[in-house]
Amino acid sequence: MAEQLHIVMLPWIAFGHMIPFFQLSIDLAKAGIKVSFVSTPRNIKRLPKIPPSLADLVKFVEFPLPSLDNDILPEDGEATVDIPAEKIEYLKIAYDLLQHPLKQFIADQLPDWIIIDAIPYWMVEIAREKKVPLIHFSVFSAVAYVFLGHPECLVGDGQKRLRPSGTSMTSKPEWVDFPSSVAYRNHEAAVVFEWLYTGNASGITDSERVSKILHGCQAVAVRSCAEFEGDYLNLFERLVGKPVIPVGLLPQEKPERKELTDGRWGEIFKWLDDQKPKSVVFVGFGSEYKLTRDQVYEIAHGLELSGLPFLWALRKPGWANDDLDALPSGFGERTSDRGIVCMGWAPQMEILGHPSIGGSLFHSGWGSIIETLQFGHTLILLPFIVDQPLNARYLVEKGLGVEVQRGEDGSFTRDGVAEALKLAMVSEEGKSLREKASEAAAIFGNQKLHQDYYIGKFVEFLEKKK
Repeated sequence: MAEQLHIVMLPWIAFGHMIPFFQLSIDLAKAGIKVSFVSTPRNIKRLPKIPPSLADLVKFVEFPLPSLDNDILPEDGEATVDIPAEKIEYLKIAYDLLQHPLKQFIADQLPDWIIIDAIPYWMVEIAREKKVPLIHFSVFSAVAYVFLGHPECLVGDGQKRLRPSGTSMTSKPEWVDFPSSVAYRNHEAAVVFEWLYTGNASGITDSERVSKILHGCQAVAVRSCAEFEGDYLNLFERLVGKPVIPVGLLPQEKPERKELTDGRWGEIFKWLDDQKPKSVVFVGFGSEYKLTRDQVYEIAHGLELSGLPFLWALRKPGWANDDLDALPSGFGERTSDRGIVCMGWAPQMEILGHPSIGGSLFHSGWGSIIETLQFGHTLILLPFIVDQPLNARYLVEKGLGVEVQRGEDGSFTRDGVAEALKLAMVSEEGKSLREKASEAAAIFGNQKLHQDYYIGKFVEFLEKKK
């Protein structure tokens, strides 16, 4: 029976990874499975609370992040969001040292399954030694994984032949045997190639980590569904030669409209209540990618030029002296009649669930795509890192989004931002975008499909293969 299964979850220490692992843990617990979710103390404190009804099934297991010599990481730097991008290779060194306490933990617990992310390659050996089956859970879309993670293009001669340089990432891969426009542009490819294939302080490239995990796991679980990217899921299974299981999109339950009457958020929701249905653009770029001053200012000027009402959740950038300095001079005054910028944390699901929101300008990360399409909002895409450009190309191909135009060097302008916003939100030309996004909510927001069908199928697999 399901209640006898015990699974250990081990995500990489980035919130874009920990949150989907947490959501998968909750959904498995709802099906009666016991889950031990492993991370570091400060990360666990920042994750959502476990629902009281599932407190007996989901347990947080804390291991302190091992410290490195020379204080190379900040004292409270336990996740990628806490440290500058150039120090993430050192975070991987600290994370890899968790293999020692985890080896003992697995030996003590002997769980039925271990589900891991793309970074902890050393868990393959631990699982084999302790005879515990292993699943790799991808927090990326199948589209992105097929493009980046074909086992043959990750290491050795296969990589030299299929992925000799960044340029080889600017066209459809030869293993994609159906029409597809999903590829990187030159300025993106160079950065991604270096991230995936270049050596770093941890002594192992990210492509080698993924290769070891894909070879050592019994199956791959993907945060996806056949209704959205069935061709890619089927192809992914052919490429890895082992079961690829879509676990559904793990949509969060739509929040009840909380009485957000306190202070600033009370005022913002009152302002939203006064706007026309589907008229407001929500703008949010998360916390992982740090926008430069030029990028923030061009986005601001683009919002101003568009003439559209907007709500922008902006974390104060490191380069800004204060909240005022984070935006162009006079921007607040010029747009105060139709726009709000809120600094810091924002209740994103409550915002997206408000009837006045009609579209979202964001980075096209997979988790944010799911959250936005859950409510049927139009997508205005401005991708920056890793899988984001691949997701954006696929959404444009499916007629679900519009991408902000960019120059050869990757730069974008206020005019490009304004044009994309107007096309997606109000122009006659963008009508089909709005219709398709609205229709997508029937898939992306379908709790029954994702929990009962996809999680149900995954649980069947876990029970059968145990």
